[in-house]
Amino acid sequence: MTQTDLTPKLGRKRDPSRDQEILDAALDVLAETGYDGMTIDMVAARAKAGKATVYRRWDSKENLVLDAVACMKSNEVDLDALPDTGTLRGDLVAMIKAPTIRDSERKLKVMAGIVSMLARNPEMAEAARLALVEPRASVNRILFTRAIDRGEIPAAINLEKLCLIGPSLVAYSVLMLNRPVTREFLIDNIDTVILPAAGIRAT
Repeated sequence: MTQTDLTPKLGRKRDPSRDQEILDAALDVLAETGYDGMTIDMVAARAKAGKATVYRRWDSKENLVLDAVACMKSNEVDLDALPDTGTLRGDLVAMIKAPTIRDSERKLKVMAGIVSMLARNPEMAEAARLALVEPRASVNRILFTRAIDRGEIPAAINLEKLCLIGPSLVAYSVLMLNRPVTREFLIDNIDTVILPAAGIRAT
């Protein structure tokens, strides 16, 4: 018997692109139905995949959702390529782009979908923080730190609270009021809430 005969025959190679399609489908279903209403059948149908294909990769709905939420981090903004206009207002306004608005709304709907899991699953809570909250907070830390370095806002300001004001206003509008996020809404938040909170008088 040759060495080739002794080598086990492998099945079809796993297709990484299918993994991403299934994860994207899971996020879509999660945003629409929430965790409790979501089923593997729904995800498989949305991804145009067999139920067995999903279960070969993830042995439970919980693990699928955990991976799906974690993979949202791949859409983070490039922190090395943030706008630098010379003013805090200019930087904040320059961050308002249509794709960013759509991505934020989707992330918020996903967050609403996993609320029932957060209290009972610390791993999911941490994945949600890293994927849904931290990316925007990281951007804001850089923009506000620049403003401090320029002397535009006081160094003693509570940076962490300031970083979360904008995302909190957006979350309330989307999740509680069911209102779409628009450019006008975001600019109004900057001028009437965020800049005054940072100690910059509206002009």
